[in-house]
Amino acid sequence: MRTSDVYAGSFDESVPLDSSSNVCPECDGRFAPSGGESVCEDCGLVREEPRLDRGPEWRACDRAERKRTGAPVTEARHDRGLSTTIGRWRDANGNSLSGRKRRQLGRLRREHSRSRCESKADRNLMYAFNEIRRISGVLELAESIRDQACALFRTAQSEGLLRGRSIEGMAAGCVYAVARCNGLSRTVVEVAEPAPIGRGKVEGAYRVLNAELGLPAKPVGPSAFVPRFCSELGVSDEIQSRALRLAEAAEEAGVTNGVQPSGFAAGCLYKALDGRRTPSQGTVASVADTSTKTLRKHRDTLDELGSP
Repeated sequence: MRTSDVYAGSFDESVPLDSSSNVCPECDGRFAPSGGESVCEDCGLVREEPRLDRGPEWRACDRAERKRTGAPVTEARHDRGLSTTIGRWRDANGNSLSGRKRRQLGRLRREHSRSRCESKADRNLMYAFNEIRRISGVLELAESIRDQACALFRTAQSEGLLRGRSIEGMAAGCVYAVARCNGLSRTVVEVAEPAPIGRGKVEGAYRVLNAELGLPAKPVGPSAFVPRFCSELGVSDEIQSRALRLAEAAEEAGVTNGVQPSGFAAGCLYKALDGRRTPSQGTVASVADTSTKTLRKHRDTLDELGSP
């Protein structure tokens, strides 16, 4: 007996393994698959085959971008967004739950919330990340900045930098440090204002992060503050362009070294107004959180430098 008589030479996954279902009822011939149908090799009888849906089982949490894996992993959560969310009033099909089922889900939700934080470090992360999200929302920072701040806080916790320091101060310090690393025009006062701590603790947390972790912080020049101040005051594009030219010329001349960049940017804007009454000197100073004396001092420096 030949081996080919015992073992089949090939295997077709589309052909059913049940031999009785693959036999033609008219002539006892064999069906051969052809697209979405099966055709008898002897008499040509056509039989429709049940087609399998081999497409992805879409579970879109965001309608703008369809994904198969649910919600994406995020650094803004202490568990990276992998925890389970238990509903309250309706099931997955949108049907209302009975009172007994709601009470049961309430007990499950309570036990689940207790088990989300396995240690005190996880509770600190959850509290700090809530604080970072709140500060980032008030400052209208991008989600990428928020995630970087959360990742920086996680790194600071793993390096043991939280010992003896407040969680709120380190959270605000991480937001300010990430803003500095990305070259954003945010001052310590602006970051400390929505935080429940003072400016000194934010500066102290930033110094510790910068010294221990070696952050690639970028120096922010006055030219980075000019567009934001002009937008808040609602000045014309001509004044904004002139203030930018003044700030860039001062940076090239080196007269901005050692001065507060936001205050010098306000001085450039006050110089660009060229004696206009609106906005007033006090209004320009309040936007930059500086004094009118500082504005006049930087204006005199720009006068000595000359108009660009």
